[in-house]
Amino acid sequence: MRIGVLTGGGDVPGLNAAIRAVARRAFQYGYEVFAVKNGWDGLVQGALEPLTLRSVSGILHVGGTILGTSRTNPCKSPGDLAACIAHVREEELDALVAIGGDDTLGVAQALWEAGVKIVGIPKTMDNDVPGTDYCIGFNTAVTVVAEACDRLHTTASAHHRVMVVEVMGRYTGWVATVGGLAGGADLILIPERPCTLDFICEHVKRRWEEQGKSFSIIVVSEGAKIYEVRGEEELGEADEFGHVRLDRRDIGKSLAREIEKRTGFESRAVVLGHIQRGGSPTVFDRVLATRFGVKAVDLLQERQFGCMVALRGNEIIALPLAEVTGRVKEVDLELYDLAKVFY
Repeated sequence: MRIGVLTGGGDVPGLNAAIRAVARRAFQYGYEVFAVKNGWDGLVQGALEPLTLRSVSGILHVGGTILGTSRTNPCKSPGDLAACIAHVREEELDALVAIGGDDTLGVAQALWEAGVKIVGIPKTMDNDVPGTDYCIGFNTAVTVVAEACDRLHTTASAHHRVMVVEVMGRYTGWVATVGGLAGGADLILIPERPCTLDFICEHVKRRWEEQGKSFSIIVVSEGAKIYEVRGEEELGEADEFGHVRLDRRDIGKSLAREIEKRTGFESRAVVLGHIQRGGSPTVFDRVLATRFGVKAVDLLQERQFGCMVALRGNEIIALPLAEVTGRVKEVDLELYDLAKVFY
């Protein structure tokens, strides 16, 4: 069997661990593995090269992706989708393993419907792919957020400041909720729970005046819905999957300015940005990515195509791609409400 493997969308720690696992399991079966370079763009262009034991050696702990990635969406053009299918045939690929989030997996579903044998692996630091408890990259991201909050507590306390920590999360607040909960945030703001500036400022004043606290840590998702802060519709051109750049919202800086203006408390913003998706993966992400990669090849060997591997409890299962694409997994609000105990 000849297998192509690609990574699409934003990079996260753990991608190389998954690539390594796919290749090593495939080699055990006697299969050939080919790197599709730079996501779906590589399949559109026919940019493939063989993977070997040497090329996947020593990458378990390395961040990023040795395959490269892109946000190319071949579904935007019938010609690009046809090119993907043509290159699968020209390279005599028997199957593909696509590692990515909802956008990447949505393209995988389209190719499956067009007759390409494919298996998906869920990767996104946002953790918003339905059907799986965790995605590759999420654990590392929330570990970074928690560690940042730990460090900011000391400077916030010393200078009696409000620190607004902006984290990633376009449609869902998993990173803010779990990272903020672990990092002892005093308030967490997520897309699933819209609020007003008045609510936020009253919370800060109450904490300072009634609880005697002279500092606050607020964690906010980049996509949080705060009614007085501009939304995505004002942010200009979108990418091929319809996403605008949320860093242009400056939600953290806007929120810090408004809190200082309305409460009189000195406020600063910290944007963690790409730090959340860089560097070495945690132990959890290394093991999860390894299990996902091995399971994906096992599914190919069993001729179970058109599905995605997923974590349920401690079991790795397979789900039809059609059941998980085109939707997002929102934050468990019971978990979000748990954080309120400590506000």
